[in-house]
Amino acid sequence: MTSRRTSLTNWPAQAARMGALLAKPRLHAAALERAQRARKSEPWCVAFSGGADSLALLLLLWAHWPERRDRLTALHFNHRLRGRAADADAKFCQKVCAALGVRCRVGKWSGVHRGASEAEARAARHAFFAREMKRLGARLLWLAHQQDDIAETMLMRLARGSGTEGLAAPRPVQPQADGRVHLRPLLTLKKAELVAALRAAGVAWREDASNVGENYFRNRVRRAVLPAWTKAAGRDALAGASLARERLDEDNAALEAWLDRLAPVKRRQLDLAKLAGLPRAVWRRALHRWLLAVRPDTDLSRQGFDQLLAMTERGRASRFSLGASGFAVLRRGKLVFQMR
Repeated sequence: MTSRRTSLTNWPAQAARMGALLAKPRLHAAALERAQRARKSEPWCVAFSGGADSLALLLLLWAHWPERRDRLTALHFNHRLRGRAADADAKFCQKVCAALGVRCRVGKWSGVHRGASEAEARAARHAFFAREMKRLGARLLWLAHQQDDIAETMLMRLARGSGTEGLAAPRPVQPQADGRVHLRPLLTLKKAELVAALRAAGVAWREDASNVGENYFRNRVRRAVLPAWTKAAGRDALAGASLARERLDEDNAALEAWLDRLAPVKRRQLDLAKLAGLPRAVWRRALHRWLLAVRPDTDLSRQGFDQLLAMTERGRASRFSLGASGFAVLRRGKLVFQMR
């Protein structure tokens, strides 16, 4: 984007235009409902990269929740992977926020290194978000994932054999372990719809050149797989993936509720009697819960987990190594953790 076009943008007017083009009811109902329950004095944060999606989200938050503007903070993280272009992104975000009267906090990745992976960059970005939200006393973080992201994530996770828990991501409302909540109101909209609205409103945004490269799996799916898949489908495949995500999330919630009622994990023990005769999906989730409860110092592979699951299903007294920390020991119908 040229600096001239950016400097001529009337951001409050363009934000109002975006709000008119994408009315609040078009956003995801679950995210809207969670936002409605937030305290009036509660600060909100929005992840803001300067790209089309996050810019659209910031403008829509400004337009649809005017009463929240003075408590809205945009969080921009400079991964420092693209030199001057990354610095220009940060300056763009600060300029937009200043024009809208929105606070903007910028973080930089101190641990950046050559060949950094997508997962490392994401972890650093979200660690920054968590730190800034803690300082602000904020619980809600708005994220700009949309329907294209749903399809990309689903295809990526299918490639690694994810179950309903993984295939139901990204979720419109996602509670975090530390009490924060991620909200994704744009999951009802396609990337093309957001771009069309931005253009109709006369809004400029930043383009990340790394998004057109082949270094990251998501980029390869986005550029090569998704267009071919949607063309081959001969229908609205993005809407189909979005609907599938909703149904997978419902199925996942049902299995979790079933396990909650069974309560097979107590005092760091897995009671196999409570799982007798139940589907393998329930056993699998129960074992996951047990591992989370005992937290062994191990990186159990998928193959290792399946071996432990098979041992648990057999129910015979046995022992399974969980690395240097200890063993999973099955005795008297209970699975327990034993230190080395």
